[in-house]
Amino acid sequence: MSERGRFISLEGGEGAGKSTLLAGLHAHLLQQGVTLLQVREPGGTPLGEAIRSIVLDPAHSAISAESELLLMFASRAQLVRERIQPALEAGQWVLCDRYVDASYAYQGGGRGQPVERIAELERWACAGLKPDLTLLLDLPVSTGRARAAGRGAADRIEVEADVFFERVRNAYRERANAEPRRFRVIDASQPPEQVLETAIAATEHLFEASR
Repeated sequence: MSERGRFISLEGGEGAGKSTLLAGLHAHLLQQGVTLLQVREPGGTPLGEAIRSIVLDPAHSAISAESELLLMFASRAQLVRERIQPALEAGQWVLCDRYVDASYAYQGGGRGQPVERIAELERWACAGLKPDLTLLLDLPVSTGRARAAGRGAADRIEVEADVFFERVRNAYRERANAEPRRFRVIDASQPPEQVLETAIAATEHLFEASR
C-alpha cells in the first residue's frame, strides 16, 4: 500500500500572487520526483466548476451570505471525495489553490458567518481532512488590490470594498496565529522569486517526514 501523500494549500487575499507561486511550487515539487495533483477552490471537479461559475458571476449579486457559504462547502465536499482523498491515499501530493481556511476568511471574516457554523460544515464536508502545510501569502489590502486591478473584469467577490478585504486578511492572520505548526505566513510584498524560495523552504519538512 502506498504511503499517504502530502497535502499543501495556498491561501491569500486578492492580488497576493497565488497563481505565480502555484506555478513555481508546482515545478519545484515535480523536480523532487513527487506525483502531484493540483486543484483549485471553488472548482476542481465538474460539479465544483459549475458552482464556481455561479458563485463568482457578478450577475448573481443576490446570493446571500448563507447560500455562498453552503455553495463553497458543496464544491469542497465533492473535491475532497472525488479527487483529494483518492490522490492522497494513492501516495500523490496535492497542491490546492485555497481550501477550508478560505471559508473562515471570506465567508467568516468577510461575510460575518459564525465561526461555529463554518467549523460544523468543515467537520461534515471535509471528512477530517486538513492540509499538512498551509502557505498564507500576506500583504496589505491596498497593495493586493492595486495588483489585481490589471487582471481584467472583477468577479462577484472582487468587487467588494476594501473594508471587506481587511476583514478577510484579519481572519486569515487569526487562523495562522491559532495554528502556527500548520501555517507558514509569507510576506507577499517581496519579489516573486523570494516568495517562492520561502515557500520551498517551508516544504522541506514534508519530504523529511516521508523519508
